[in-house]
Amino acid sequence: MTHFRAALFALFGLTSLAFAVAPASAQAPAWPTRPVRFLIPLGPGSGVDITARLIADKLSQKWGQSVVVENRPGGDAMIAISAMVGANDDHVLLFAPASTFTAHPLLHAKLPYKAADLAPIARVTNTLIALGVPTPLGVHSVKELVAKIKATPGKLNYASVTGANDLLFAAFLKTEKLEMAKVPYKDPVTAINDLAEGRIQAFVGAYAIMRPRIQQGKVTAIALTNAQHAKALDAIPTAAEAGYKSLELDGLVGLLGPKTMSLALRQKIAADIRDVLNDPAINAKLAATGQVVNPGSPEEFAAALADQRQKVGEIGKTLGIKAAQ
Repeated sequence: MTHFRAALFALFGLTSLAFAVAPASAQAPAWPTRPVRFLIPLGPGSGVDITARLIADKLSQKWGQSVVVENRPGGDAMIAISAMVGANDDHVLLFAPASTFTAHPLLHAKLPYKAADLAPIARVTNTLIALGVPTPLGVHSVKELVAKIKATPGKLNYASVTGANDLLFAAFLKTEKLEMAKVPYKDPVTAINDLAEGRIQAFVGAYAIMRPRIQQGKVTAIALTNAQHAKALDAIPTAAEAGYKSLELDGLVGLLGPKTMSLALRQKIAADIRDVLNDPAINAKLAATGQVVNPGSPEEFAAALADQRQKVGEIGKTLGIKAAQ
């Protein structure tokens, strides 16, 4: 019996030692272990929506789990953001343009979330953001639009759908000492339809949503707010190239998760997204929707978000708006 106990204790000791020296990676849970959800604060058909669906399809093949894209528009993006933050689940992520939330502190006295609740996972693309006018207005440049507004102060209208892009245009008007009437809209599609019919005379929004009306000859894109010139839209200058840097703001798009998500997992997802975006076929499809492929790590996305928040803060100072937080 004594020999049996000694052998048993020896075996137990070896087994414990084996567990002790097992690599940490072997003990870490695999991810994803179930379907992943991308929540989008915009409706179907936007450039961001199309981007999310293209990437989700490829990631589902790579991860061996379905990646479901859910449109959660409304509430100035609060519905989608609150759903992601409230879930506190590393399988429920926010796929969004930064402009939908970086302006929140300037637009709302109280927010249901904090900036720290949104953990940057990956920069994905830059949406091309255009300043559009009705083609019959006869305006072909920002300079001509400025002259038109000055000639008819307060008589022309611009659309506002809330968010950083609208604050950007309002700050541009104040900087250039221009008077335009603001017309609020609940969604960009309705605003662009009214732009095409000449009921409003200016709107800053995603080129992808404007494109059908541009192709019909009803809307003219006179500038892009993006910092970099877009090769896909070579004929359209950036606002800075047109001489109006006060109209510059990048259409940053990326993936965010809950603050409890580890950096290691966020880096893994970012690397997988970069691999997906290396596909030339995906690149071509995204370019057609007005997206510039620009993948980046959690750290790079965080830096880009910080830059945009600083820019939006400067816009707030120009407009005399104090940030809520």
